[in-house]
Amino acid sequence: MRIPAHSVCTAIRDDIVAGVYERGGRLTEELLARRYGVSRVPVREALRTLEAEGFVVTRRHAGACVAEPTEQEAADLLEMRLLLEPLGASRAAQRRTEAHLKVLRGLVRLGQERARRGSSDDLRSLGGWFHETLAQASGSHALTSTLTQLRHKIAWMYSVEAPASPADTWAEHGAIVDAVARGDGERARAVTALHTERSTSAHRLRFSGGGDRQDRVRTSQHPVNISGQRH
Repeated sequence: MRIPAHSVCTAIRDDIVAGVYERGGRLTEELLARRYGVSRVPVREALRTLEAEGFVVTRRHAGACVAEPTEQEAADLLEMRLLLEPLGASRAAQRRTEAHLKVLRGLVRLGQERARRGSSDDLRSLGGWFHETLAQASGSHALTSTLTQLRHKIAWMYSVEAPASPADTWAEHGAIVDAVARGDGERARAVTALHTERSTSAHRLRFSGGGDRQDRVRTSQHPVNISGQRH
């Protein structure tokens, strides 16, 4: 069965973010097709999408390569997130559905419970789901898509230190949901801006300067069978 091109794109993007492919490393269609068990056609389509997203560049005589963002470009991503996350929360306060609220409240309860128990292993993924759901609640496909791309790129360029007080982080998440539930857009914007600004200080750049180009490929961190991956 042919795997859809968007699934191949997700797999390559995930591997770039995870560091499977080095910054500046070549991405040959033949190697990628063999790696993911597909033809070269969906690989070619995926590389075009990833180039548009900024994860891949095409170089003369080298073809597709993993992009090598500068420190300034990385810093710009955090600044964009500082502007867009509060906007998304403000929109969510006006456009959220009861289904969104149910999911957000459930994530907050689960996150607060894990934080109280000191079970920090899955707090990061819970936080990611929280912010993804909050973006979806904005009712704006363009904003949700932009925030999703930002999160992918930030995860690629930065490591994030665990918060000193996870309970405080989840209390902030709870305050965001309270404002969204009340339909208070200004309050949702303000508490999200403060939360995002605080979390920004925990980000540490994974690279400095131009970096060395390498063509080696590490072992993938997820199964090659990608038909069931979430896009």
